[in-house]
Amino acid sequence: MFFNQYYLDCLSQASYMIADERTGQAVVVDPRRDVSEYLADAAAHGFTVVGVINTHFHADFVAGHLEMADETGAWIAYGRRAETEYPVRTLAEGERISLGDVTLEIMETPGHTPESISVLVYEHADDSVPYGVLTGDALFIGDVGRPDLLASIGVTAEELGAMLHDSVQNKLMGLADEVRVFPAHGAGSACGKNLSTEKQSTIGEQRATNYACAPMGREEFVALVTAGQSAAPGYFAYDAELNRKDRARYDASAAPRPLTPAEFTELRDAGAVVVDARDPQEFAAGHLRGAVNVPADGRFAEQAGTVLDPADELVVMAPQNREEEVVTRLARIGFDHAVGYLRNPDDALETLADEVTPASRLTAAHLRTALTGGTPPLVVDVRTCGEREANGFIESALHIPLSELPQRSDELPADRPLVLHCAGGHRSSIAASLLRHRGFQDVSDILGGYAAWALSPESTEAVEIVGA
Repeated sequence: MFFNQYYLDCLSQASYMIADERTGQAVVVDPRRDVSEYLADAAAHGFTVVGVINTHFHADFVAGHLEMADETGAWIAYGRRAETEYPVRTLAEGERISLGDVTLEIMETPGHTPESISVLVYEHADDSVPYGVLTGDALFIGDVGRPDLLASIGVTAEELGAMLHDSVQNKLMGLADEVRVFPAHGAGSACGKNLSTEKQSTIGEQRATNYACAPMGREEFVALVTAGQSAAPGYFAYDAELNRKDRARYDASAAPRPLTPAEFTELRDAGAVVVDARDPQEFAAGHLRGAVNVPADGRFAEQAGTVLDPADELVVMAPQNREEEVVTRLARIGFDHAVGYLRNPDDALETLADEVTPASRLTAAHLRTALTGGTPPLVVDVRTCGEREANGFIESALHIPLSELPQRSDELPADRPLVLHCAGGHRSSIAASLLRHRGFQDVSDILGGYAAWALSPESTEAVEIVGA
């Protein structure tokens, strides 16, 4: 048996290829949209990809089932409750897929979404215990899939939670301890709240350590797994629906082109949104007015999907030689309207000097002083609920998580200074740039975030850092 996990750190997303080396037949599970890595592996090993299985309608990325099918002629499969615009093979409880001696078996595990399935992997068709189980978003390492995402329109979180209780407590925990667990996501994913950094585990380990796998009744389980979930990024509903549709295919050869500064400015003036993917400190030192800062070194795709609109035309300013990477990461979440990029940010900013402005970043000490002044700023905390509860908060701060800010920015006063903070200064730069893009004039963020605030003595001399 050939078994390989492909892990995408930016989205904390795992996909898999399973093949029978004797027959050369392979199946890919939960592929991302840029499928070249799977195709290259299949070609290198002499495999024929005969099928593509999605464990559910993904909400955090656009799956690559259509691209894989176009490239290989493979069938596309979902659980039997899935409804799509394209032809699919529907898979029911207990159905077996033979790749030769290597065999896959379907286990229906609804709860994260109604159509969710898990895939049992048998190295030999007559093995009594499976090698492993691909759990999709039903069971993670340290957590279970949240049942409250917008991917499941028309089904309540309570209804899905009840389904998930049966899927986890009865079906998955009914497997032998030695069965390996291979989830579709890891730490950092918004599909759960307590995911581990580990990429695989076993049923036995999860039985012993995963809070949601401890024996409990349905009501207790539902209350536990639905509590403390942060708001889903705004693009999740869009991607979940896109994964049902017969959408446009990803084409790496049709990548956006490099733009001259004049072309870049013309597109921006016509309404395109500037996505500046540089580090927050570089952005603060000087950026094009109205640009939204989403740093490439981080959870770029998820954060871009949180603060941008998939319908927007985008022009990209990225760290040198990372422009195409940024555009690809946008495409992975279905943001296909990136029309071009600036190849050399430093030269472009020098050419467009009249359009460049710094961003205000305050030290924690400066904020302490400002809060005691005659016109104190409104502090906005963009961390998640869990972060506030675990680490503390600034007493006077208004809490609007970054995932909610695009929908709640009208709650903020336009005539009062605003100071935003997160844990360390990454998300606050994103949030502050979004507000400036939307017309707020006096917006700063805290250098070092809440961590700096918590360490800052109240008597420290105040220093403002503007564009530093």
